[in-house]
Amino acid sequence: MNIESFKEVAKQYKVIFLDSYGVLRNYEGILQGVNEMLQFLKEEGIAYYVLTNDASRSPKQLAEAFNSRGIPEISEDKIISSGMIANEYLENKIKGGTVVYLGTECSAHYIETVGLNTISISDIDVDKVDDYSALVLLDDEGFDWKTDLTKAVNLLRKRSLPVIVANSDETYPLSRENVAIAIGGIADLLEPLSEKIFIRFGKPDSQIFNFAYKHAKKDQAITKRDILMVGDTLKTDIIGANKFGIDTCLVLSGNILAQNAELLIQSTGIIPNYICESIAT
Repeated sequence: MNIESFKEVAKQYKVIFLDSYGVLRNYEGILQGVNEMLQFLKEEGIAYYVLTNDASRSPKQLAEAFNSRGIPEISEDKIISSGMIANEYLENKIKGGTVVYLGTECSAHYIETVGLNTISISDIDVDKVDDYSALVLLDDEGFDWKTDLTKAVNLLRKRSLPVIVANSDETYPLSRENVAIAIGGIADLLEPLSEKIFIRFGKPDSQIFNFAYKHAKKDQAITKRDILMVGDTLKTDIIGANKFGIDTCLVLSGNILAQNAELLIQSTGIIPNYICESIAT
């Protein structure tokens, strides 16, 4: 397995898409050397954007979280979240009624900005469901797992609604060894119980890459050959970008340990163009 210098890899591209967790930060905070690398990209004239499946907060709040942790370079216009793709779907497909959501009040931003009324799953009455027009799964916090997941199943049994999953991640790391169930994992639980087919957004779906590609093209003339996707997970970041037709770089600073990387690549058949220790090198 050939480990390359990220700095040398980056210089071959005009635009870099960066995953958030495992590339820029982890459970302890911002990864060492990230600020310096972002400054290097700026000096080299290499544009970068953060592609994240985090739909728990608005792009502005996500950028502010980076800023408060000492990365002032990441502004709102550099954030591409899966919630933005779900937002676009809601604007085009849901014309009225009240949208029920699983998540925090902050995550409901993605529904409210298109002028739709919202109600938390915690506040619904499952015996009065006629006014609800969709169910959106946004975040794993903000509701009672036992009571409100049962409500969600019964809501879907009583009323035929589109179900939008704004974050397809099934888990997220709490530490180097432990993970928590993410909203995508909750969707995996609810989908067979409700006997519905859910509409999912975020990596590895190609829509988020296409959205980011169009966003990047507003600033400069580029093709897919000019873009590199950097991620720490084969089954979301790398395969999604591979399918979209852009080059990929797997970093070993997040979900995949260096000693397991080669075996995982061989067993899954998901092959990145480059492997780097982190973006700090």
